[in-house]
Amino acid sequence: MTDQEIFGLIDRAVDDFDGKLDELESAIGMLIVGRQYGWRVMMLIHSPNTIRKYCKLLGIKHLREVLPEVGVLAHRSNAWRLVEGTQDFWKAVRGQISGIRSTRTHKR
Repeated sequence: MTDQEIFGLIDRAVDDFDGKLDELESAIGMLIVGRQYGWRVMMLIHSPNTIRKYCKLLGIKHLREVLPEVGVLAHRSNAWRLVEGTQDFWKAVRGQISGIRSTRTHKR
């Protein structure tokens, strides 16, 4: 999705929103940060329930519809570095591997 399409999606979500504003703000934040990190990193730092809630608030079915799979800054994510190139991504997303889910990132 282009930046213009992303901001159109955000504008529609804001216009249609009825609920707790802090939840909408968090969903928009995930979308904006996800543009640079990708949906795989977002899946590693948020629980599946949180992802579902945020997608619903934004009016999308899946993050894959709007975010790149792996963004240009994914390499900075501790969680991504632990699973990149392995078969463990979905196990980590489901919480079957401990110690992976991390929001920590490093500038490198």
